Amino acid sequence: MVVRGFDHNNLLLSKFIDTCSVLGLTDYGYSVFTHKTHPDIYLFNTMIKALSRTNSPKEAIVLYNRIHVMGYRPDTYSFPFVLKAVVHLSAVELGREIHGQSIRIGLEADVHVMTGLIQMYSACGIILDACHLFDGMPIRDVVTWNAMVAGYAKVGDMESARGLFEKMPDRNVISWTTMVAGYAQTNQPNKAIQVFQRMQLEDIEPDEIAMLAALSACAHLGALELGKWIHEYIDNRGLYKMVPLNNALIDMYVKSGSIEKGLEVFEKMKHRSVVTWTTIIAGLALHGFGNKALEMFSCMERERVRPNAVTFVAILSACSHVGLVEMGRKHFNNMSSQYQITPKIEHYGCMIDLLGRAGKLREANELLRQMPYEPNGAIWGSLLAASRVHGDVKLGECALKHLLEVEPHNSGNYTLLSNIYAASGRWHEVGIVRKGMRDKGVKKNPGGSSIEVNNVVHEFIAGDNSHVQFERIQGILYVINRHFKMAGYVPKECRGLLEHEEA
Repeated sequence: MVVRGFDHNNLLLSKFIDTCSVLGLTDYGYSVFTHKTHPDIYLFNTMIKALSRTNSPKEAIVLYNRIHVMGYRPDTYSFPFVLKAVVHLSAVELGREIHGQSIRIGLEADVHVMTGLIQMYSACGIILDACHLFDGMPIRDVVTWNAMVAGYAKVGDMESARGLFEKMPDRNVISWTTMVAGYAQTNQPNKAIQVFQRMQLEDIEPDEIAMLAALSACAHLGALELGKWIHEYIDNRGLYKMVPLNNALIDMYVKSGSIEKGLEVFEKMKHRSVVTWTTIIAGLALHGFGNKALEMFSCMERERVRPNAVTFVAILSACSHVGLVEMGRKHFNNMSSQYQITPKIEHYGCMIDLLGRAGKLREANELLRQMPYEPNGAIWGSLLAASRVHGDVKLGECALKHLLEVEPHNSGNYTLLSNIYAASGRWHEVGIVRKGMRDKGVKKNPGGSSIEVNNVVHEFIAGDNSHVQFERIQGILYVINRHFKMAGYVPKECRGLLEHEEA
């Protein structure tokens, strides 16, 4: 370009800088930009856009300010690009300043500028300001609608997001993906799957993000058949080389009870990330194959894939599942000595669980006292559960006392202590626990289950008879229960737990 004199052509330079950005060569593109004596607004916009994509959003802000210094006027594209940098910095006040500038130069009705502002406010959690702008827009395109739906989803208001989604005059794949991902991220997997299935009925081809969200929902619900359908869809579209999708498939399979299929996906992958290895190790541990999980970790090390903090959570969980105390200690120590990873509270929690399961309650309690973190509910709960299994009433009482401070309304904590008392014949204390629950208004969370039939996940909650086929289901359960009794099955009952149920 320089030899032929094309470097004087701002349009060609803009295309060159944009290409550098796409290829991850933004620094080189910026060096080319700085050698341009008189860049025009189009060239400025391209460079701001490129910088806003990188880990240097402050440079994009500096360049935007330079537009004013040089006497240029930002145009309809300048604002959306610089606002992306504002989002990266979470600089709401700066965003408000830029909003004011857009009004002063007469762009308050421009759909591109307003959409950029809505995206900025909603991404920063200022949903009321985003909503105010949206309601005041006379003309909205699908990008504007998507920005507002995404804003509601980001703050967890899926009801408002759904209401707006249903009102959209036109929807694109991003609209659908936003809803699927929003439901998945707000722990509403059934609704995520429903929207994903509706996409298929309306012939909307899901993108990678939609499939990742749907697979996450399948993993949460154990919706194996739908997960298999997505797997087949990925293969048919030639997307099987995408590492994140394969990682999500492995996660879905192992959490849906099919470790074999998870291993099959893993073995077929030519390129594996640390997430890939961590997911399969965690899956093997979840299914009780602790030794196999540890073997997989050894393979990971031989492949020179450096484990991260999450990998060690999976490894320590594997050791806990098979009771390998010394192996767990070794990996816990290797985190810092070999991999320079400082153990977090999750790692201490795994070690305390490992020691507790192995009956080393005193050592588990000592580690809890010595760790540099304030114990959370999961750790105290682990110690309480171990106390119940090994009959240590005193330690169980201590654990519950702390649990009630961090989780005062968790009925499961009372259940565990009640069972500990019942197992040691301390029925008076069982009654005190029950009375304490009643006085504090603590109620047992109803149990729940789900089953997938013909790609539809049905959820059931104890005491709920609202299902359309409730009477038929109840009849079948009665028959199954009768077969159990005929086979000689007698449920293990605990008076402490029964009294809790009555509470």
